[in-house]
Amino acid sequence: MKSFVATTDPVYLAPTNPSRFDQFFGRYVQDVRDLPFIYLILKISATLLPLAVLLFVPALTGWAWWAVLAVYLFLGNLRFKGPFGLMLHCTSHRVLFKKKYGFLNNYIPWVIGPLFGQTPETYFTHHLGMHHPENNLPDDDSSTMFYQRDSLRGFAQYLGSFFLLGIPQLVQYFTRRNKPKLRHRLLRGELVYIAATIGLAFVNLPATLAVLVLPVILSRVVMMLGNWSQHAFIDAAAPDNCYRNSITCINTPYNHKCWNDGYHISHHLKPALHWTEHPHHFRQNLAEYSRQDAIVFDGIHFLHVFLYLMTKRYDRLAQHFVNLGDRNRSTQEVVALLRARTQRISRTAYTAQLA
Repeated sequence: MKSFVATTDPVYLAPTNPSRFDQFFGRYVQDVRDLPFIYLILKISATLLPLAVLLFVPALTGWAWWAVLAVYLFLGNLRFKGPFGLMLHCTSHRVLFKKKYGFLNNYIPWVIGPLFGQTPETYFTHHLGMHHPENNLPDDDSSTMFYQRDSLRGFAQYLGSFFLLGIPQLVQYFTRRNKPKLRHRLLRGELVYIAATIGLAFVNLPATLAVLVLPVILSRVVMMLGNWSQHAFIDAAAPDNCYRNSITCINTPYNHKCWNDGYHISHHLKPALHWTEHPHHFRQNLAEYSRQDAIVFDGIHFLHVFLYLMTKRYDRLAQHFVNLGDRNRSTQEVVALLRARTQRISRTAYTAQLA
């Protein structure tokens, strides 16, 4: 266990002498704190996008094609995937460009998003249209409530359900909730992506598989793994309580790379909170985190949480568990708490609780 001392996660520090690039791009963005997103977009556009186009060039064959593919996969999956995915997340909650330049907000989901397996509009409609309004409760079709959350078999069932039924269930959800605009955006993005994939497959099948098919599979696995870890610990007595159905990961390099994504409790409490403000919000509300018995880990991120759960290494999780306030639990007590929060919640028990 650890005691909370301070946070080392990124916060905004206004530059005393903004560069010319900062001044130039600052005229276009809604919030200058999001200028790092502009530079990430430029890096992706200058590297990954040309490589994707190059893979479709007929003259590129043999070892040269495989070499380009290797660089493409390295950049797309090991260098940019995490930062891009969480940039997409942040800019879905808070648009990047000013209204005057609003058309530029389509560049992330429609132009470079597909390179990372993000079908246009699907992330936005799922995340803001369903996940946040339903808060991991039963009407959230990506809810983790009804699975044993330290079970590889449980995760396989969860992942399989998402792959097979995720889009149809989301369409049904928007129909049931009378959200036709979101349903239209979802279907438009999915159908355009499918049509483009089929069309390009006739041009260059290997390139299409590498650029458009494989990334979808990988991105959806990663997203579901992330959602599983973020909502792995749920208090069955209060599954609607954001302090008790989400977790927070602090003081990890992941937060520097992926825009403070570890602060999932505060993100559900205040979805529009700017990514640079989460460490401050956490420090301000430490007493409430303690009172609510929130689960906070120090020095690890969601991938660690997932691996420790799948291997049932609750002892490792307990090592990184943060003792907040005056709660001085023993290791055994922390392990017992964590185990209790990962137990499958039956639909019958949940329905009875509501009654």
